[in-house]
Amino acid sequence: MLDARGMIKRRLGLRLWLPGGWLTLLVVAALFAPWLAPHNPLEQDLFTSRLPPFWMAGSEPGYWLGTDSLGRDVLSRIMHGARVALIVALIAGTATALVGAMLGLIAGYYRGWADLVISRLVDIWMAFPPVLFAILLIAVMGTGLTSVVVAIIVIDWTRFARVVRAEAMAQGAMDYVASARVAGQRRFCTMLTEILPNVLPTIVVLLTLEMGIAVIVEAILSFVNLSISTDSPTWGGMIAEGRTSVHQAWWVLVFPLATLFLTVLSFSQLGEGLKDRFDPVLR
Repeated sequence: MLDARGMIKRRLGLRLWLPGGWLTLLVVAALFAPWLAPHNPLEQDLFTSRLPPFWMAGSEPGYWLGTDSLGRDVLSRIMHGARVALIVALIAGTATALVGAMLGLIAGYYRGWADLVISRLVDIWMAFPPVLFAILLIAVMGTGLTSVVVAIIVIDWTRFARVVRAEAMAQGAMDYVASARVAGQRRFCTMLTEILPNVLPTIVVLLTLEMGIAVIVEAILSFVNLSISTDSPTWGGMIAEGRTSVHQAWWVLVFPLATLFLTVLSFSQLGEGLKDRFDPVLR
């Protein structure tokens, strides 16, 4: 039994440390990209176009992951693209969590007409295909990082609202909530001081998952040129460009695609690891 629990704990540790290590590396690369990147990500040189990665014949020193059709360094563009991806993940994910969690708390704890209104709003919102809804919002608001963040908040707050509502309903039926009400605590204060701390682990897990979703949405929008300027390096833009020259320079497509995959997978595994860590049965 002890060996089994030890294996479970080691597996939980791997699910936290491996994705955490990759995301830490990505954050460092994004923060210090102007100093760590070997080249200017916007610098073009047709004489160095489509250089292969360093281990292949025909490569040149300093271009570790090769260059694209305009001679721009792929590694430098991936590192600067990480800044866009992580900014969107952090800002959009946090704002989505705040909006959705607050509405979910109000619906789950107050119930009645508040629950009816918010629940119907969630049902209506979820009837729209999220990606198409995001593209429609971007088309109305215009391209740009702010529009991408707003679009993610508008389409994804329902995920938090539904889960937090169910958790708030369960916590609201507990004896400690009734004791706080008997002691004369106001309902809003009870929601913030009693229910919110017990729902917070669920919100944290959803937040990590939402950050991965935000990275995917930004990549999709930049793939179809609805994110920031096409000159700025983004993973989705690099994938769109690499798709057109995959037979001549496969590395332009594969490396940003692999980075996107590892980042989204890391956010997902980190969320699953946090969920298991917060599980009282596995502690």
